[in-house]
Amino acid sequence: MTSRSSMTVTSVLILLMKLFSASSLPCDRGQYQSGDDCCSMCPAGRQVEKHCTKVRNTSCLPCTAGTFMNQPTARTQCYTCLRCNAGLSLKTTCTTTSDAVCEPLEGFYCVFSKGDGCVRAHEHRSCQPGQSIRKKGTASSDTLCSRCPDGTFSDGTLTLCRPHTQCELKNLRLIKAGNAAADAECGEKSSNRTGIVIDVVAFAVVVLLLGAVLFFLYKTMWKRKRNTEEQSADSHSLEPVNVRNNIVDASEQQKDTTALIQTCDQ
Repeated sequence: MTSRSSMTVTSVLILLMKLFSASSLPCDRGQYQSGDDCCSMCPAGRQVEKHCTKVRNTSCLPCTAGTFMNQPTARTQCYTCLRCNAGLSLKTTCTTTSDAVCEPLEGFYCVFSKGDGCVRAHEHRSCQPGQSIRKKGTASSDTLCSRCPDGTFSDGTLTLCRPHTQCELKNLRLIKAGNAAADAECGEKSSNRTGIVIDVVAFAVVVLLLGAVLFFLYKTMWKRKRNTEEQSADSHSLEPVNVRNNIVDASEQQKDTTALIQTCDQ
């Protein structure tokens, strides 16, 4: 009983091994498995139209426009050609057997590559005023910037920070001190001739102002004197009239007195 059971188990195991071996037999290089058949792969530039059968080989079709296949394949669809994104330019055109290859534009660098090409790129950073370009950006690396040390400057486009201009050494006067982003501003020093001209102009202005003040005072005093003289003349012209009026009044009073005396005598 035990012997028969052992034989049965062994037979089952052998059968399973045969089935497994038959189903997992590898196909030759350049072939792929389709069901129980090993079919020939389609060559580069083509895709599978129909899989092989016992009586028919694999049927292939050329890749359509905008697609490619760069190796023997069992795929029924070719790969879509790569399109260059923003910041990239076309380096190699896509064919039925090779994908397109993109490269960074001038001023950009690749941040994600695939094979020999670039898939995504970023623009190089720009150094700010007060910084110099320590290392220019390339197609594979970004720009590196450095801060200008004290006493130097850069507008962000220089590879080396420049020292501030020393105005005194050039016999010039300092108009505006330099900073990390801009150079010092210098100007011509004032000459002795310029100083003399300024002094003369200032003196002339003072003289004119003094003359204007004196003229105003003279005019005011002259008007005051004239008014005084006119008032004096008016008072003298009124005196004879007052005297004549007084004489007339006295004569009238004398007449009235005489008439009163005569009335009393009667």
